[in-house]
Parts: sequence; C-alpha cells; structure tokens
Amino acid sequence: MTVANPYVGAYPELPGRRAVWGAIARYVARDARDVGTLLELGPGYCDFLNQFPAARRIGFDLNPAMRRFADAGVDLRIESALALPGIAPGSVDLCFASNFLEHLAGDELDALLPRVRRALAPRGRLILLQPNHRLCAAHYFDDPTHRTVFDDANVGPWLARHGFRVVKLVPGLLPFSMQSRLPKWGWLVRAYLALPIRPLAAQMYVVAEGA
Repeated sequence: MTVANPYVGAYPELPGRRAVWGAIARYVARDARDVGTLLELGPGYCDFLNQFPAARRIGFDLNPAMRRFADAGVDLRIESALALPGIAPGSVDLCFASNFLEHLAGDELDALLPRVRRALAPRGRLILLQPNHRLCAAHYFDDPTHRTVFDDANVGPWLARHGFRVVKLVPGLLPFSMQSRLPKWGWLVRAYLALPIRPLAAQMYVVAEGA
C-alpha cells in the first residue's frame, strides 16, 4: 500500500523566495550581530537558514522533503522542534521562527518556550515573524493549522510568562503571505522594509531576550 506524503504540495516553490529571504536575513542581522549559533524553528525551504551569517546553523523541520534545500554546512534535523533535542543549554545566540508559533497549541507553547529560553546564551535573542491577528483577522485562519492567536498586544505577555522581555516590536513589517504583492526583487524588498509605513503589512516582528 502506498501512503500519501502529507507534505506534497503544502509548500509551493514561489518565484523570488530566496531574494525575499535574503533581504529579511539582512534586516534581522541588524538585531542579532556576531551570531555563532543560529537555531531556526520550522525553516521550510531553508532560505533564511541558508543566508543568515552565522558560524553554525541548525534547523528543525518535520518535512523530510526540505533536506534537499539545505546548503552544505547547514544542520537540518527532520524532527519535532518542541523538545529541542540535542541543543545544549546556553549554546544558541539566535533562535529565529517565522510563521511557526501560531501553529502550536497553548500546552505546546508552554513546553517549547522555556526550552528556547534555556538554549539561549546569556545575550542570546529570540526573533519572531508572526501574523498579527489585529492586522489580518479576516485571513488569520485561512490556514486551518493555525491554532493560537497572536497579536502585538498579547505576544509580549506570552513571552514574559516564560522569562523573555520584548526589546523591539514592529506591529507590521511584512505582508501576510509570500503570495502577496510584496516585490520579489531583493533591492525592492530592502526598500520596502525601510519604509516608515508599509502597505499591506500584517506580520509583526518581535525581538526578545532573557528577562
């Protein structure tokens, strides 16, 4: 009997994805300098993980089809990120997650976030890109796997419960979806990110560190 692969077709390869993520990686690098070890939760096509300047790059993703997108030298682990297996306490300088936490239930978040906190080095940071429900309520649950609502009012208290404090929060940094009208050329994405007001922006950007 052939078992269908649940991941086939779940992540369309969109033109310009690498250029978009290259610009995002440069933006994030301004808030996370001199990163020795980067940990990404749910890296998908590894576009951020491949391009962010870090000496060591580790990712956890459940989709085995993503292995072929990881660059040489990237440690992509096909297993659940919830327990952070094999990640030593205090060993991570930057933990990054994009469109990840909203897929978890409350008990899963309560299990994961303390482990992220323990994994971070003393000056390590957690940086998130999250759909901001306040700015995209009509489409937040277009993805039926979204389980928890996050917005720019509740994300700080969520993180504070687990020993983080938010040091930077941009309510609207990027459009809701990669399939939006966000330009797919790197220099245009960089120009968009530099705007004081960003049209269609519905994803928030959160930088947190240990309280």
